[in-house]
Amino acid sequence: MKSNNAEPGTHAPEIDGLPKPRRYHAAIAIWLALAMTVLDSAIANVALPTIAQQLHAPAAVSIWVINAYQLAITMLLLPLAALGDRLGYRRVYLPGLALFIAGSVACALSQSLFALIASRMFQGIGAAAVMSMNGALVRATYPNALLGRGIGYNALVLSMSAAAGPTLAALILSIAPWPWLFAINLPIGLLSWVIGMKALPETPGHGRPPDYPSALLSALTFGLVVFGAETLAREGTRTGGPMLLAGVVCGVLLFRRERHRPAPLVPLDLLRIPIFGLSIATSITSFAAQMLAFVSLPFLFQIVMGRSVVETGALITPWPLGVAFAASFAGRLADRHPAGLLGGIGLGLFSMGLFALSRLGVEAGSFDIAWRMVLCGIGFGFFQSPNNRTMMSAAPRARSGAADGMLATARLLGQTTGAVSVAVGFHWLGVESGPILLRIAAVAALGGALLSLLRLRTPLAATG
Repeated sequence: MKSNNAEPGTHAPEIDGLPKPRRYHAAIAIWLALAMTVLDSAIANVALPTIAQQLHAPAAVSIWVINAYQLAITMLLLPLAALGDRLGYRRVYLPGLALFIAGSVACALSQSLFALIASRMFQGIGAAAVMSMNGALVRATYPNALLGRGIGYNALVLSMSAAAGPTLAALILSIAPWPWLFAINLPIGLLSWVIGMKALPETPGHGRPPDYPSALLSALTFGLVVFGAETLAREGTRTGGPMLLAGVVCGVLLFRRERHRPAPLVPLDLLRIPIFGLSIATSITSFAAQMLAFVSLPFLFQIVMGRSVVETGALITPWPLGVAFAASFAGRLADRHPAGLLGGIGLGLFSMGLFALSRLGVEAGSFDIAWRMVLCGIGFGFFQSPNNRTMMSAAPRARSGAADGMLATARLLGQTTGAVSVAVGFHWLGVESGPILLRIAAVAALGGALLSLLRLRTPLAATG
């Protein structure tokens, strides 16, 4: 299918997806890399206390094993997305995957906390390249008629990996020391890289010169805002306030520099497309609701309800399983029905599930908790695939990298907002405030549903 809307001076691909055998191989390569990056994040979160203990590190310092990885991804998502549009997506994705593998090996060989933190930041650079190109490569792999299905499969892999992460971490730590948590990435990553080298589609880039000042301002803006918000919630205004202010100043300078460019690094041109902007707003709101629940629920289960750590893990698992069940099904529907309607239905169910969780009593049984978690997962999964499909298909093909980078950035901004909201709630109301936070999450999800339904009155951009 040819594009009639490519920007002047760009060279959008003319093919509509890959032929079947190669499409399957490319999809396998993408799924393996996606599963690896999601598993790595889930495994590191669960294993952090063990790593801190074995490296004799204070808990407050060991948290940088997580922060360094997230900070690298946050700062580099949009610059690497712009680089993919310039050079071609696989030319950023495959080197990024190689960096991630090398970073994983460096993590496994680390003998000190400082070395592990440095390796995690290096690993985060590779993860940012993989995440920023993932959706763009899916769009280049699947024909337009099957794009929703392809995105649904990705959501299925993501959810199953998130569900398996805690169990896999516990299994590895029961038979091996913590470096094996990172060494497991080596065979998975190499297999993904080898298949990807043969199967991933070639997509020509626009070839314009790189915009280094905008890349630097973008990295500073998102890095300072995200980390400043986390610091503000954790330590107060003395450190977090100046960081947030510096991030806002960098953001203003970036906006002034980018606003008149035809293909800006921060995709202001895409945000001017009404349905893309509404989809981004829906995504931020919904991921904020998700993270509000994800962070507060373990405290609710363990401190308020008196459940053990093992029981808490088991009670959380039905949520990602619900997402996995709904995501693939919703992806197929998204190829035939409006994402605004599907997203509105899904987020409505999500809001109902969150409100039902907030009404649990202290003596609630496991089944009472589980069906509510499944309802949340099904609702969120029913929203996620159609929303992602709309964002990717609303952008011109030559801007697929920018659209994918913005999709990942919206997810990260929403999750950060949710996590900071929980920290503020715990600070002012105590750790027993889980039910109140879940009601706030339910309201946020309902707001996301209304934003999604607004898209029914907004035409989808024809992008080719």
